[in-house]
Amino acid sequence: MDSQSSVGPGSDAPSGATPGGMEVDSGNYSQDAQGSAAGRVPEAATSEPTSARVKPLSMQSLDEIPVVTDGTGERVRESFRAFLETFHGDDGERKTQHPTYIEQLFAMRDFGRLTLYVDFRHILRHDEVLADAISDQYYRFLPFLRRALIDLVNAYIPGYLYLNAHVATTASSGLVPRDFALSFYNLSIVSGIRSLHTDKIGKLLAISGTVTRTSEVRPELLFGTFTCMECKATVYDVEQQFRYTEPLMCRNPVCQNRTQWELDVEKSRFCDWQKVRIQENANEIPTGSMPRSMEVVLRSEVVERAKAGDKCTFTGTFIVLPDVAQMGVPGVNAQMQNQAQRQSGRPTEGITNQGVTGLKTLGVRDLMYRTAFLACMVQGADGRSDNLLASVDDEEDAETVLDTFTEEEREELEAMIVHADIYPRLVQSMAPTMYGHEIIKKGILLQLMGGVHKQTTDGIHLRGDINICIVGDPSTSKSQFLKYVCGFMPRAVYTSGKASSAAGLTAAVVRDEETGEFTIEAGALMLADNGICAIDEFDKMDLSDQVAIHEAMEQQTISIAKAGIQATLNARTSILAAANPIGGRYNRKQTLRANVAMSAPIMSRFDLFFVVLDECNESVDWNIAQHIVNIHRFRDAAIAPEFSTEALQRYIRYARTFRPKFTPEASDLLVEKYMQLRQDDVSGTVGRNSYRITVRQLESMIRLSEAIARANCRTDITPAFVREAFALLRQSIIHVEKDDIAIDEEDEEEDEEEEAMRPAEPAPDTEGRRRITYDQYMQYVNLLVLRVNEIERATQRGVSRSALIEWFLEQHEDEIETMQQLHDERAMIDRVINKLIKDGYLVELPEDEEEVIQGMVPQRRLMVHPQVDVDSL
Repeated sequence: MDSQSSVGPGSDAPSGATPGGMEVDSGNYSQDAQGSAAGRVPEAATSEPTSARVKPLSMQSLDEIPVVTDGTGERVRESFRAFLETFHGDDGERKTQHPTYIEQLFAMRDFGRLTLYVDFRHILRHDEVLADAISDQYYRFLPFLRRALIDLVNAYIPGYLYLNAHVATTASSGLVPRDFALSFYNLSIVSGIRSLHTDKIGKLLAISGTVTRTSEVRPELLFGTFTCMECKATVYDVEQQFRYTEPLMCRNPVCQNRTQWELDVEKSRFCDWQKVRIQENANEIPTGSMPRSMEVVLRSEVVERAKAGDKCTFTGTFIVLPDVAQMGVPGVNAQMQNQAQRQSGRPTEGITNQGVTGLKTLGVRDLMYRTAFLACMVQGADGRSDNLLASVDDEEDAETVLDTFTEEEREELEAMIVHADIYPRLVQSMAPTMYGHEIIKKGILLQLMGGVHKQTTDGIHLRGDINICIVGDPSTSKSQFLKYVCGFMPRAVYTSGKASSAAGLTAAVVRDEETGEFTIEAGALMLADNGICAIDEFDKMDLSDQVAIHEAMEQQTISIAKAGIQATLNARTSILAAANPIGGRYNRKQTLRANVAMSAPIMSRFDLFFVVLDECNESVDWNIAQHIVNIHRFRDAAIAPEFSTEALQRYIRYARTFRPKFTPEASDLLVEKYMQLRQDDVSGTVGRNSYRITVRQLESMIRLSEAIARANCRTDITPAFVREAFALLRQSIIHVEKDDIAIDEEDEEEDEEEEAMRPAEPAPDTEGRRRITYDQYMQYVNLLVLRVNEIERATQRGVSRSALIEWFLEQHEDEIETMQQLHDERAMIDRVINKLIKDGYLVELPEDEEEVIQGMVPQRRLMVHPQVDVDSL
């Protein structure tokens, strides 16, 4: 193959055909008769006899060989240059002196860039015939389009055409040209990987997919300069066709060299090269099909624009490459050598020593070719930015975010911000298809907002992402919340715990197919970097796999030491996990730790735990049934959230630009709330938590407070935000995992005489009332403690036990119908008061000496314990 051969669509023509012989079904770009190769055969060649025509090429003069030109390509070049020189954009705000792309040329020179970015919609608006020609035969016309760009650079900024124009003046003296490139974007149709077939080869396409693996950036040889080893002649600018391509033969007429060449690295031209593997997006995979992958080749300034986990749109062309890598497979080599040895009866030299002699020889060995996508542009999936919500390291500022919004979107955002009660309204608009679960929606909203990432002077990273675990009975819409978040966030990964391994969650070390080197393939946590990783069936994961995500959940990194690779990778992701209790249903008689198959280190790394129970409630069941039936009947009409999903996404993206800080009052309150949690944990009372309260829970309160401030678009964190975070954390930790409360087990010895005097008939009923549920106990706590606090503030003295009991019975007199119920209720509330005193909610003061002196009946006074926070009740 010579240097002018092509692997693209133009290479399918016979060897005697010329590129000008190809037809173009694009308007007036039809091939004329004068552009064909047959019309350009010189008279000297036609008049010579046959014996002269088969004379070796080296014996002929190179000047006698005509240069074959593509007339259609030349007209495409002229039209494209005219478009670049004359097109004016529809920028109404500022009128520029030069056309749009001429100004971009000057910007390229000012910033040292080599790529001109062309909006394909501009070409369609300017000349549809030119747009069709570029779209249908992009790979054929790409050299002509580049020549048009080089002509423009030479005309408008000639000093920028060469790298060392101030040192050399000619190519022979060392003048090195710059390699300019074109990038097209904003194509009208974005295809999927599954739709790429042979009819798309060479056309300008846009495909979308999720990046799963990226290679390192390496230099690629574009144009090689070779030196003949026999006569020392130099051959310049030999184009490389996706493989190492040497000149066909030496240009010296007296030299017959065809194989002895040496590459002159200094005079050759290289560019940056990177290979990216993309996979079909999850919503594009047909049912029952495996996700398909495609290799994307990036060059020059497009490299390092796609990272593992990004959902990107690539613009370029579908190409066919010789599968040179298969020649290095040991098994194939051994099989081919054995077969050749059997046929010839003698040992043969190794296939690897024969080298790559061209596509023809390669085709004899194997007719299989591989396809790839040669990209000229990389964009985020949304077309406006790399990520809609999550920006890298939260460096996106408010002005940059607002510039991406339209005028109507800005007005809607301002209207949302000015509302004082925007926080509960945002919660109401979250996951509208799920009925109820306000607390879970509140937690997911704060997870989307996130805390503030911080880094100390010592380089220690403090995470701002919030991890949430939802534990509950079956059919309580746990998985629906995970699916909603994955659809809401542009960078979210959904996985199941039982079907995920440690390497699949973190990262895997795989061998590269071409180079044979070990590379790192991103797992779910790396793919969800700066996003959310939703893990369903978290309790079904093996303990060894759970240990693999310890580091990712707290330090937000993944460390690998395998196969000679030692690396620390970023996994700055929030984890939203859903788990079923042990045995299928939640046991209220046990703590949360006993209900979930998780280790203590994993549980401490979750900021919030939500326990969802499937309880029978007539009104709730009716509302849920009505809601589900309406969704099936009226579809979207049954759901009417105040804010749309797009409005929520814009608001969250803007709110994440805030970096709120604590006020002194909020800091003091935060310390006080943390101490209260620690005291409850140590005391072992009825308020004991489901797991140990550690410093991680303090950091959780900090992150939740920052997320609440972001939800309100505030730059300072007030005590009200801290109280909200404390209530959410306390409710998520100790919600519904309490056992029934025994209110008189330890008081039996003190009340032996009283028990003996009671009749035998009501004993079973009294025994049954000795244990009450945790919710009932908390209702009594709220009623009695608030009543005592109210009297204490009004009289500066406590209240007697009998007065408190009488007040409680008066509040519930409508529920009491018989004397037996009155007697049981009085005995029960008396035991509850004893329990409150024992748990530290109330304090019973000794008898008042003034009442004894005055002859009154002495009564002990009840007052609220000083350590009780009445505001939190």
